[in-house]
Amino acid sequence: MSYVTIDQVTKRYENQVVLNNISLTLQKGEFATLLGQSGCGKSTLLRSIAGLEEVDIGSILVDQKNITHLSPRQREVGMVFQSYALFPNMTVFDNIAYGLKMKKEKNIKSRVQNMIDMVDLTGKEGSYPHQLSGGQQQRVALARALVMEPKVLLLDEPLSALDAKIRKNLQKELKRIQRELEITTIFVTHDQEEAMTLSDKIFIMNEGNIVQSGSPSEIYVSPVNTFVAKFIGNYNVLHMDVFHKLIRSTELKGYEVAIRPEVLQLIPVGHDILPLQDNWTVKGCIKDISMTGNVLRYEVETDDSIFHVDSLHHQGEMLEQGTRVHILIPKKECIAL
Repeated sequence: MSYVTIDQVTKRYENQVVLNNISLTLQKGEFATLLGQSGCGKSTLLRSIAGLEEVDIGSILVDQKNITHLSPRQREVGMVFQSYALFPNMTVFDNIAYGLKMKKEKNIKSRVQNMIDMVDLTGKEGSYPHQLSGGQQQRVALARALVMEPKVLLLDEPLSALDAKIRKNLQKELKRIQRELEITTIFVTHDQEEAMTLSDKIFIMNEGNIVQSGSPSEIYVSPVNTFVAKFIGNYNVLHMDVFHKLIRSTELKGYEVAIRPEVLQLIPVGHDILPLQDNWTVKGCIKDISMTGNVLRYEVETDDSIFHVDSLHHQGEMLEQGTRVHILIPKKECIAL
């Protein structure tokens, strides 16, 4: 049985449909990400699960319990916001303990201290939010949600306000804590790399719809349409007529073709080309080169299009701008859309 079930949920604001008949399921302990551009409905869906938005149609079940019309307090769901929402006049300890005190729970001190240790804030118990870094404040917000032992943890772009290095570290910590507690988690982000790093399952949203779901590798390797291909993996996407003209073949059928930049290979004109039975080849000229870490991205102009080609950088192997090249396109890596 599914642990979380969203069944045909629809939400409208006046005449605008924000969530369009959304359905999805999660298993207990899964880390799922709602991924999409701003305004696609992902935060609205998260807030609907939390009870902060009323849905117009559909149902939400957690652990086989229908929580659709329950108040946020009754749902056993924890939520962490981008803004942290900490109480500025309370210490780290008191911020984390607040919900437990409101419910008059037992063993508050030991439960809070265990959570402080888990999120690596030992020694900061008496500090106030303004005395903490952004990353530390986010850890407090996470601990405050987790100490309530929710059935589902909801995270609404919780790392987006942090700088890159802190964000990377917190991604690792978040995944560690999630695995350790085996807590079912739904994470919202517009950052494709973050989604690929953290998720067991990704739901890609566009204009209030889920357009594709699956594991990070499934979505990256097999996008179902042009939107997903352009959004998730820096694919080269060409109209099929243009592609047929370039490769002088109509072997591939479809409306468009998507090709990942890292599967392409550049061979300078005048050098030997590998046997072509498994590849198509297109001539072009390198117009621009950029580097991200050890990855070189070449922008190659052909007669009818632009290709982006990624390759690992090895000293002495960088091609120069203006070089005429053959682009080797593996046939098996071309995805017809």
